[in-house]
Amino acid sequence: MSVIDKALAAITPQPSEDHRREATEKARAAAQNGDWLSLALDHHELIRDAFAQGRNAGSAAERTAAMKTLALVLNGHSLAEEIVLYPAMAQHGHKLQAGAAYSEQTTAKMQMAELENIAPSSDAWLDKWGHIEGAVLTHMFEEENGWFLHLKKHGDDQDRLTARYTEEYQRYVD
Repeated sequence: MSVIDKALAAITPQPSEDHRREATEKARAAAQNGDWLSLALDHHELIRDAFAQGRNAGSAAERTAAMKTLALVLNGHSLAEEIVLYPAMAQHGHKLQAGAAYSEQTTAKMQMAELENIAPSSDAWLDKWGHIEGAVLTHMFEEENGWFLHLKKHGDDQDRLTARYTEEYQRYVD
């Protein structure tokens, strides 16, 4: 882990697994089948699964495959959030949170680019993978624990948010 990675990890406390699970359950309870929130939560599950796949990979080829899987869903998901959900958050009183969300996702993209330059067979790769996982899981916790719940409760035209979120995700992933 680089000095910058260590500094960021020190100032960004990670929620416990129990707190993450509680936040996900709270967000699932607020979601309706097929709405933008349920889709975002489904993508969060795919992201968690991809991280587990990379963490548990037994070979460099399996790590590379996990990285490609993660990159696809993470980029599609983050672009849909950046184009649709974060502007809606800002429009409904959460400009600071939307700005933080953009910044966190940009950092994750830069970290993923760095990961591509590390040999997947090395301990350094797994270390970087773990750092990215911690940052992304913390970001998802922030969304599930409050940001998205506020948008679900106060956002205008939930159907439009669902249609646009779906469109942007599919634009990248399909």
